[in-house]
Amino acid sequence: MNGRKSVLAEAAGELRLPAPDPGTGIISSWDLSIGVDGPGTRFVVFTAGCALRCLYCQNPETWRMRDGRRVTTGEVMAEVDRYRRFIAVAGGGVTVSGGEPLLQPRFTADLLRRCHESGLHTALDTSGFLGDRATDSLLADTDLVLLDIKSADPKAYRDLTGVELEPTLRFARRLAELGRATWVRFVLVPGLTDDSANVDALAAFVADLGNVDHVDVLPFHRMAIGKYQRLGLTFPLAHVQPPDQALLDRVHAQFRARGVVSI
Repeated sequence: MNGRKSVLAEAAGELRLPAPDPGTGIISSWDLSIGVDGPGTRFVVFTAGCALRCLYCQNPETWRMRDGRRVTTGEVMAEVDRYRRFIAVAGGGVTVSGGEPLLQPRFTADLLRRCHESGLHTALDTSGFLGDRATDSLLADTDLVLLDIKSADPKAYRDLTGVELEPTLRFARRLAELGRATWVRFVLVPGLTDDSANVDALAAFVADLGNVDHVDVLPFHRMAIGKYQRLGLTFPLAHVQPPDQALLDRVHAQFRARGVVSI
């Protein structure tokens, strides 16, 4: 328990760090992806720093701002431009992910604005916990929000992430009010997020929003164990088995029963 408390205290400390200077941000990396970070081929910027410590996190290298590197928005755009033609042909765009992009809202807003104004499809990948930091103008420059709702049960959510659920639900409702296109992501973890009542509560919440195209049901996996070991960390869920097909079928059926498309 002491180890978990220390990890959560470090995460809370990220919220108190000063924002980067205007026109700059702190990133972990950037990469190209297909299909999982929005439609088409995406140029994905992984910002550094996160206020959550999800037990199943696959990117512990993005947890702390101090482990990232400082860049200017112009530098990122120059890198995007190298792939612009390829991205356009593949029907893709730019996704700002993390870490948590809304830990650096000025940088994220500037990057989304410049991409949007240049004609690129934009996506914001966020837990929603810091959704209050997203201005309406930032969201106006966001064509798609990838919203991770890790659990619909407040206690399970806190146990899983270390923070409260309500800010994410509040952000989801705000996105619906603004009519922002949204994909919801839900990681299915046996013994943690697979409770039937939890899945049904999430399905009911999503069904009421009206702006969610679909829910990505993402099966838990343990592929990050080696990454944790290289960082000198212990992967908390190393003992948990991925969900079997029967569990996946049950969860998809629960979403369908609420009229929610899940993939």
